Amino acid sequence: MVTRSSTLAPADGATAASGKRHIGAVFAGLLVAMLLSSLDQTIFSTALPTIVGELDGVNHMLWVTTAYLVTATIMMPIYGKLGDLIGRKGLFIGALAIFVFGSVIGGLAPDMTWLIIARAVQGIGGGGLMILAQAIIADVVPVRERSKYMGFMGAVFGISSVAGPLLGGWFTEGVGWRWAFWINIPLGLAAILLAAIYLRLPKHDTKVRFDIWGTFTMAIAVTSIILIASWGGVEYDWSSPTILALIVVAAVFSGAFVFAEHKAAEPLIPLRLFKSRNFVLATIAGLIIGITMFGTLAYLPTYLQMVTGVNATESGLLMVAMVVGLMTTAILTGQLAARTGRYKWMPIASMGVIGVALALMSTLTVTTPLWLLLCYLFLLGAGVGLAMQILVLVVQNSFPDSQVGTATAANNFFREIGASLGAALVGALFTSRLTDLLSERAPAGGAGDLNSFTPAAVNELPDPIRDLIVGAYNDALTPVFAMLIPLAAVGLIVVLFIKEVPFRSTIEATADGQQDELGAAASLSNAPVAGAEAAARVLENSTQNLANSMRAGADRQERKS
Repeated sequence: MVTRSSTLAPADGATAASGKRHIGAVFAGLLVAMLLSSLDQTIFSTALPTIVGELDGVNHMLWVTTAYLVTATIMMPIYGKLGDLIGRKGLFIGALAIFVFGSVIGGLAPDMTWLIIARAVQGIGGGGLMILAQAIIADVVPVRERSKYMGFMGAVFGISSVAGPLLGGWFTEGVGWRWAFWINIPLGLAAILLAAIYLRLPKHDTKVRFDIWGTFTMAIAVTSIILIASWGGVEYDWSSPTILALIVVAAVFSGAFVFAEHKAAEPLIPLRLFKSRNFVLATIAGLIIGITMFGTLAYLPTYLQMVTGVNATESGLLMVAMVVGLMTTAILTGQLAARTGRYKWMPIASMGVIGVALALMSTLTVTTPLWLLLCYLFLLGAGVGLAMQILVLVVQNSFPDSQVGTATAANNFFREIGASLGAALVGALFTSRLTDLLSERAPAGGAGDLNSFTPAAVNELPDPIRDLIVGAYNDALTPVFAMLIPLAAVGLIVVLFIKEVPFRSTIEATADGQQDELGAAASLSNAPVAGAEAAARVLENSTQNLANSMRAGADRQERKS
């Protein structure tokens, strides 16, 4: 591979401003795409009761979320691999178009069948948005400078985790739940326009040999795993024939997938990725962070409603404390990593802070002041933000830029699977303990149907019974936080063995030695102090630098001959 030197010549301020505008426009489009993808994983959580009531589909409610999750997870490694082989611009615009098309279907859906189809189509597009956005940044910005951008991407992901349920509830109570689909259309079209005009990436001329058997076996394995996580303990008992059969199918086809990848000429997830110690360790650490984050996000709003008496919208707003913590550290660590080049301390600190936050949250009682609970949430978010995007950069820095899409997709793929299973595990522990505690403590016939409690109904109960139920919710969830502490300890041990390889400060050229101007500009456009001037200079002198690089390469080849 040929790398571009950062030695640059002067240029005028107008060119520098033009380069900055290009970078800003591209980055805005990528952020919108990531926002669309992550929002649609949570936006329907608060709208579902109204949706299924209007469309007469309570028995199919779970599929509104599951359909999106299944197709999005399956598509992640496909987009990652194809991006490396044929280039990412066309795929990115195509993924956005598919996502917008799915939103149109959902906005017009006359019944549950069409709604589920719409969510599946959205997932086919949405699975590529986050992966391709992270990989496109890798195409145009060196790893060291990339940490600045990835910090903001992590912040967008955190915002959407809380904003999704809030927007879903707001649309449902106001203009209607279909606006959870319609809002995607102007945003998606804006992202397509920005990508079409401003995004210039290296072109690939590669004959694609698609991994058909790997895709087939992976799709069945992923579908089975997500159905286990979604249905287990909710639709079916964990010991039911359905769940046990899904476990067998998941195990068999996971093994078949590994075999297919071993034999494939162009595997979706090359097994050689696992030869990289940093890839394996960063993926495990990301999985652990996903479990703690999604396990908390899934059940803490219910806890807040039951124990503190706030309504659904207020409980979502209170979760903003966690997002503020995540945004603060994600953006700060990105800036520090770009400035200093040191980053190993960040995931180490992350696991320590997460462990402390979980320990503090395990001490919650029904009398804990709300402000103190919000401080604990802020601390947990800060722990997550310290490492979430840095770990992605560790993965990307472990492989050449020609493989960055595949590596990023594999990392996100396993993190998504782990987060699904982790949230299911937390949910199983919480609901099991809650059911047992309510059965033990509730007086016979004195509290009504234990399965029909809502926050509003609990607030109307006599104080003795209300205190009993609130105490059961507290005592069911807080020990689960304590159970997650050993997981954070494992994560701490794992990240201690990450090798701090310096982040690359150059972008690799394509096979024919060509590199797009945008990538060269981006590599320095946001560097401290002299970065803006450097961005301008690179636009004017890219041809000369390329010629120098090619001449040096030719000289070396001649000497070898």
